[in-house]
Amino acid sequence: MSPSKTGYLCSDNGHATDWHLVHIGGFATRGVGAICIEATSVLPNGRISPEDAGLWTDSQIEPLKRIVNFCHAQGTLVGVQLTHGGRKTSTFAPFVHLNAAKTRRATTWTASQQENGWPDDVIAPSAISFSKDYPNPKEMAEEDLTRVEDAFLAAVERCKKIGFDFIDIHGAHGYLLHEFVSSLSNTRTDQYGGSLENRIRYPLRITSSIRKAWQKPLFYRLSATDWAEGPEKDENGEWRQWGLEQSTILVGEIEKLGVDLVDVSTGGNWEKQSIPIGPGYQVPFAEALKKAHPKLVCSAVGLITSPKQAESYLQDGKTDVIFIAREFLRNPHWAMYAAQELGVAIKPANEYERAWMDVLAPKPAAEN
Repeated sequence: MSPSKTGYLCSDNGHATDWHLVHIGGFATRGVGAICIEATSVLPNGRISPEDAGLWTDSQIEPLKRIVNFCHAQGTLVGVQLTHGGRKTSTFAPFVHLNAAKTRRATTWTASQQENGWPDDVIAPSAISFSKDYPNPKEMAEEDLTRVEDAFLAAVERCKKIGFDFIDIHGAHGYLLHEFVSSLSNTRTDQYGGSLENRIRYPLRITSSIRKAWQKPLFYRLSATDWAEGPEKDENGEWRQWGLEQSTILVGEIEKLGVDLVDVSTGGNWEKQSIPIGPGYQVPFAEALKKAHPKLVCSAVGLITSPKQAESYLQDGKTDVIFIAREFLRNPHWAMYAAQELGVAIKPANEYERAWMDVLAPKPAAEN
């Protein structure tokens, strides 16, 4: 199960609640083999919204450990996606935004300090906002870069205490690490901006530090393209936007650092992105990166909804792993449904076994 922002229901400043236990634990009881918990910020100002999950203080350990222990008891592996949202932080959760738009007659996504936001503490590679409705970020100085790196490492130590089975570094969807690699959001003139080598320097710095501190499997989620208009390069050969060619180079550097899996997504960094959405629309990016780096494990996401569709991508060698998010939200029993559809046996939790044992049991041979 892919990480997905579904809750926006953390209490007391980034702490998981009983809602998260029931939500995540429910998938574990229904046969899901591995679950990646939603984007979890390493600093308070890295949350997308005030209601988001965090892992910047020790008091956040126990609520997550409770979830992990429950999932492990069901035989399910559990990981967490560590993130900093960069310029796309201090924004309303979707349901809060709708209410605010009604009461204030406003459409802005920015949560003010009075609304539990932190618009004056939004940081990014460059002082470029995502849109006019988002906060205006401050360009990160070296002390900011170090503070974020230290926060990632502190969160990794908490992951060890919690017992997570893997960590997924969030380098996609227009959040901080994605903002560094794309020239649409990074116009720095120091060692972290300009050339491709410079723009990928900070994400690689974070990844290298985490790899040295974390001995279990390490994933990296990236957006393989910004879906911006025009080619990746202009007529002078200068990079215009983030795309597959640059992603291929980044993935090669990530592989050298010992990352175990690249989780391939797209988009999220350009307000006017135009995405040709359709079944499996992001799979070709995973396939291309897999072809360029055949020894690296790649996963695919994006409108993968049917078991046979998912299995075909694996059998055709287009990807090694399938991450599914929204289809699990629509059908929490999807793993058992997939087993039925593909004619294989799984053993869900005993509480659900009776409902599925007949449809999953081998069919007797037809009589002559």
